[in-house]
Amino acid sequence: MLTKTLNLSEKVFDKLRDAYENRTTNKYISFFLVILFLSTAFMGFLVNYGILDLGVLNTYLANPLFSIEVPFVALLMFEIFSLIFVIPKSVSKSVGKQLELLSLIFIRGAFKEFSHIKNVNLSDLNFANAPEPIWNMVFYAFGSLIIFILLGFTNRMRKHTPFENADGDAHTFYQSKKLLSIFLIIAFIFIIIEDFVVLITTGSYQPSFQTFYTMLIFSDILILLIALRYSMDYYRIFRYSAFVVATIFIRLALSVEPFYNVLIGIFTAVFVMLLTLVYNYFLNRESKETKMSS
Repeated sequence: MLTKTLNLSEKVFDKLRDAYENRTTNKYISFFLVILFLSTAFMGFLVNYGILDLGVLNTYLANPLFSIEVPFVALLMFEIFSLIFVIPKSVSKSVGKQLELLSLIFIRGAFKEFSHIKNVNLSDLNFANAPEPIWNMVFYAFGSLIIFILLGFTNRMRKHTPFENADGDAHTFYQSKKLLSIFLIIAFIFIIIEDFVVLITTGSYQPSFQTFYTMLIFSDILILLIALRYSMDYYRIFRYSAFVVATIFIRLALSVEPFYNVLIGIFTAVFVMLLTLVYNYFLNRESKETKMSS
C-alpha cells in the first residue's frame, strides 16, 4: 500500500513539476502578471475618479502603488510554488530558495513602505527628520541586497551530497519528500483561497507567508525524521537540523517589526553561508582521509 502510494505521488509530482517549470508556463505567468498590473492600475484610476465603486477594496485601489504590490505578491506566490518543487531535490537548495523568497519579500516591503510616504518635501528631507517609512525602505532595500550577495557566495560553495548512505533506499526517501510536497501544494492553495476570500469580504489584505513558513518548518522536521532511517552520520544530521533552524529564523523574520526582521534575515543568510563553508571543509577532509585509507 505504501509503495503504491509513493509511486502514485511521484508520478503526480513529476507531472506537476514538469508542467510548472516549462517555458510555456513561464510565459503564461509573465502574461498574467502584466495583465494583473494593468487591470489593477486601471481599476485604481476608475476608483479615484468615482467611476467605479468596489466597496471595501476602494481604500487599497485608491493608492496608485497598490497596482505594484498586487502583481509583486502574485509573483511571490509563484515563487513559493517553485520552492515547493525544489524541496525533494536538496535541503540546501530548499533553504537557498527560502532566502531568495525572503529577499523578495523585503523588496515588496520597500514598495509597501513607499506607499506610506505622504506629503514629503524631498528638498527639506534630511536624516534628522526623515519619516519612519523612508528608514524602513532603506533597511528593506539594503537587507535584500546583502542577502542576495551572501546567497551568491553560498550557491558557489554548495555541493550536493546524498543524505542517505549507500545502502539506503534513496529512491524511497525522494518519493517521501515528493508526497510531502504534494500536501504542501494543496495546503498552500487553500491558504491563497482563504486570503482572497478575506480580502473580498473584509478588505483586509495580508498575505499568509507566515502560515506557509510554519508549515514548512514542520515539513522539514518530518523530512529530517524520515531521513534518519537512511543515515545516522553526525555531520549530515547536524547540517540538516541546522537548515531547519534556518527556516525557523526566516519564519521569525516574517513576524517581527521592520529593522529587526532585516537583521534576522541577514543573520540567517550568514548562518547558512558559514554552515555550507564548514560542512564543505569537513566533507573534503573526510573524502581525503577515505582516499588515503583505501
